[in-house]
Amino acid sequence: MVMTIQDPASQRLTWYKPPLTVLVIKKVRDAAVLQPFVQLVTWLIEEKRMVVFVEQAVLEEASLQASADFCTLRDRLMTFRDGKDDLTDKIDFIICLGGDGTLLYASQLFQQSVPPVMAFHLGSLGFLTPFEFDNFQEQVTNVLEGHAALTLRSRLRCMIMRKNDGNNVSVGVGKAALNSPIKPPSTFLVLNEVVIDRGPSPYLSNIDLFLDGKHITSVQGDGLIVSTPTGSTAYAVAAGASMIHPNVPAIMVTPICPHSLSFRPIVVPAGVELKISVSPDSRNTSWVSFDGRNRQELFHGDSLRVTTSVYPVPSICAQDQISDWFDSLAECLHWNVRKRQKHLDELSDLTHSGSNDTLDSLDHADQLDS
Repeated sequence: MVMTIQDPASQRLTWYKPPLTVLVIKKVRDAAVLQPFVQLVTWLIEEKRMVVFVEQAVLEEASLQASADFCTLRDRLMTFRDGKDDLTDKIDFIICLGGDGTLLYASQLFQQSVPPVMAFHLGSLGFLTPFEFDNFQEQVTNVLEGHAALTLRSRLRCMIMRKNDGNNVSVGVGKAALNSPIKPPSTFLVLNEVVIDRGPSPYLSNIDLFLDGKHITSVQGDGLIVSTPTGSTAYAVAAGASMIHPNVPAIMVTPICPHSLSFRPIVVPAGVELKISVSPDSRNTSWVSFDGRNRQELFHGDSLRVTTSVYPVPSICAQDQISDWFDSLAECLHWNVRKRQKHLDELSDLTHSGSNDTLDSLDHADQLDS
């Protein structure tokens, strides 16, 4: 048998038609992003003749309303409201201005297919935002012409199954839950991680973990992190997990402060289904959040199903898939940064010494030198 391994460098951006619509996501309430946002939107409309979408909440910012340069552009923008307007099939291209949170927000807006995302570093950390804004015209033009590499960042499909019905969600308990209308399971797509924790309870979490229907272990500790390779450099790495390149097809399972010295983080294949539930003998319930959002409680009998989604986030590279990732490790996390060991020639007291030298021979060499 022969296994085919795909070279990450083969993932290139290809436009099947010229992009006409662009969604610009701006970091909210950040004065440092105001001027770059106005410059970019002006250039996209006047130079590239593109239809620009922005969130309605951005236009309502006081600092932006006070900008004289933006007043002439306001009526030429298309707007949407998060949670109310569907952007599916309306956007060809996404540009993010800010930090990593803007890319996470783009992922949350598109719960199915995601347009290519170009992220400019104007935030704090910038691990997922490889582009600098200084020469944005040249960089955006190169992307619009298709001269760019892509990193397909996998996402996790998370589905909450409530106890009251195996195929529906009921938000209440007891009789109120039984009388509530049937709803489809709550489904979320996450780019970084889904976190199950003990919430406000003082007791340990007691969580059962299943893999493809088989019970693997029970987690006793503060909780559990299930993350993508992209999320391996977020919460998971702070909890002791390894860092995995986003092109690796995998799911990471990392315990949070486990009450066991031998519970190490594990990596499982991307094709499996994980089931996470509150143990029947647990003293408390658990809480779950998806990329830090939509936090809700898991009761006894509820379960969370996690699989790899078929809809990744196509993240545009500034250089290529390998260089961008290692540059981010070095610049943002200072990976393997230490002072270099000195060469022997730099150590004055060892310049003339060897492993077989004796004190007498070194003294004799010193007398000859003098």
